Amino acid sequence: MESSDGFVSKEQLELAKSALESADPSSVSYMDGHPKKGASGGKGTLDGLHDPTEDASLYNNDPNYDSTEEQDGDQIIKGTPIKLDGYKRKATVIVEEYFATDDVVSTANELRELKLPSYSYYFVKKLVSMAMDRHDKEKEMTAVLLSALYAEVIDPSQVYKGFRKLVESADDLIVDIPEAVDVLALFIARAVVDDILPPVFLKKQLASLPADSKGIDVLRRAEKGYLAAPLHSEIIERRWESNMNKTVDDVKVKINNLLVEYIASGDTKEACRCIKELKVPFFHHEIVKRALVMAMERRAVESRLLDLLKKTAEEGLINSSQVTKGFSRMIDVVDDLSLDIPDARGILKSLISNAASEGWLSASSLKSLSPPSPKESVEGAAKKFKMKAQSIIQEYFLSSDVAEVSDCIEFENSSCSPDLNAMFIKRLVTLAMDRKNREKEMASVLLSSLCFPTDDVVHGFVMLIESADDTVLDNPIVVEDLGMFLARAVVDEVIAPQQLEEIGSQFLGTESTGNKVLQMAKSLLKARLAGERILRCWGGGGSSSKNGCAVEDVKDKIGKLLEEFESGGDIREACRCIKELGMPFFHHEVVKKALVKIMESKSEKLWGLLNEGFRSGLITSYQMTKGFGRVAESMEDLRLDVPDAEKQFEYYIEKAKLTGWLDSSFGIGPTTKSSFVKENGINV
Repeated sequence: MESSDGFVSKEQLELAKSALESADPSSVSYMDGHPKKGASGGKGTLDGLHDPTEDASLYNNDPNYDSTEEQDGDQIIKGTPIKLDGYKRKATVIVEEYFATDDVVSTANELRELKLPSYSYYFVKKLVSMAMDRHDKEKEMTAVLLSALYAEVIDPSQVYKGFRKLVESADDLIVDIPEAVDVLALFIARAVVDDILPPVFLKKQLASLPADSKGIDVLRRAEKGYLAAPLHSEIIERRWESNMNKTVDDVKVKINNLLVEYIASGDTKEACRCIKELKVPFFHHEIVKRALVMAMERRAVESRLLDLLKKTAEEGLINSSQVTKGFSRMIDVVDDLSLDIPDARGILKSLISNAASEGWLSASSLKSLSPPSPKESVEGAAKKFKMKAQSIIQEYFLSSDVAEVSDCIEFENSSCSPDLNAMFIKRLVTLAMDRKNREKEMASVLLSSLCFPTDDVVHGFVMLIESADDTVLDNPIVVEDLGMFLARAVVDEVIAPQQLEEIGSQFLGTESTGNKVLQMAKSLLKARLAGERILRCWGGGGSSSKNGCAVEDVKDKIGKLLEEFESGGDIREACRCIKELGMPFFHHEVVKKALVKIMESKSEKLWGLLNEGFRSGLITSYQMTKGFGRVAESMEDLRLDVPDAEKQFEYYIEKAKLTGWLDSSFGIGPTTKSSFVKENGINV
């Protein structure tokens, strides 16, 4: 066991670790596992062999120690190896539990509780490497989890680093997993498709790896075998889906059934056998929770269910951490249970007291059951709503179902709280800014469809701008993105133009982020044909709306319905068709096309349609003004086909003023555009 050349031998290192693990708790710091100052000679500490001041040298000088795993080439920090070692163990447990339960939310919460974001790359590496050696079900679960955790729980740079570590360790992975090259290549391709890994990752890693590294094969396989294939996104996303059979809901059903059978039979031995057969030790907290709910709902079987939990706890079938977690989950939902179970809080407090007195629950490790203060209740509701909002938005980006989102928000925010509405808007835009143009377009369409009060929308944008200084760290073009979202909200009539000034008044100073966003929005709205350009800013113009039509399709539909009405159609049917377009923010196109047709054919039948649309509220004053303004902007082109277009247009402007469609200040001439802009409250 001798050492030479200043190195610590492997045997000495193992002995030191063994001594540390068996050390007397009274002589060990709870912070990092080192002996307390002055306690080097305590029981099991090898008389000072493990000097807390020599951690770095101990690991640095060990020929078996790979510093790249912990430090990635950085200078070793005191205590880091031990901290990472603990993180590794916990990460492995979290991954195993996730594979058993398929519970993304719980996994995210457990990762947050570790409070070691700088080590998240290891979780990414561990998650993927463990999934590589499992079935397609776990592989798909891994891809789903990484997408869910990206940016919200795990920083993008940590995801990048995790995949880099995986590529670098390809030579080791292939020893245990013969198909590692293909599987890891597919994981990388999936990460690129899911937008959690930039495509440039492949080129950068190809340039940095040794020529004989298996990582080269992995990257080339990902690039040429998967990402270069036609329709590669659909193929990659569906590669593992067909094998996703067992879900957390299946496990919950089995747990419920075994508890129901136990209540009926009272056979503890059989119930324990069924619990073992589930083979989900990391999900046993669900058994505890479900048993407690049943005990609270059916007081007659309370003692029987508690006896089962006591038996499983004493035999170690359900370990203490799972018991504690089950009770903790009950405390979290006790307010919801109170709606169906009178005095749910009191009953749960009694159950906790009984379990603690019998010795199978540590009550001191649980949260307080005292009713929360009003402030805590509000904060708790806000936190809960944020999590729900995140889930609703992510599902919307997959389904494009506006109606479903509206129903979910109505359910989650039944009190129509302005603060919660603003939170939803902030979350929606924030998530969209971190995604592709498709999601940005969908976010704008959703915003115009939800019909939130304008004050709530303004508050939401104010919150977005306030957090822009933090957002810019991840999104360098946040000013441009927010400016476009703000301009789009004006075009879609989600907020009134004059409310831009209201937003700007809260961000004084020419160099403030708020002022920059406001100026960006104004410049976008000032541009020629701003409405159409902004509607198309993300390739949409309604492309993600309920009917899925692109702007050109909508224009074509408008043209056809006007032609049909002009040739003898019914005015009510025409109004119904306009309404069914589902794009009230684009009704100015109806006004423009109708006016052009009126001037071309000198037939005023379409004027009656506009009058009915305005009278019924189908076409708003803003859309009417905007439609007339767009005709004024295109007057030069219109004169080529209709020589007296300007004279006719002046006549129809005056007629529209008399019927109340237009403000008396609207006019045609060299200043038409600026007058129109000013009239709509956009002082640029």
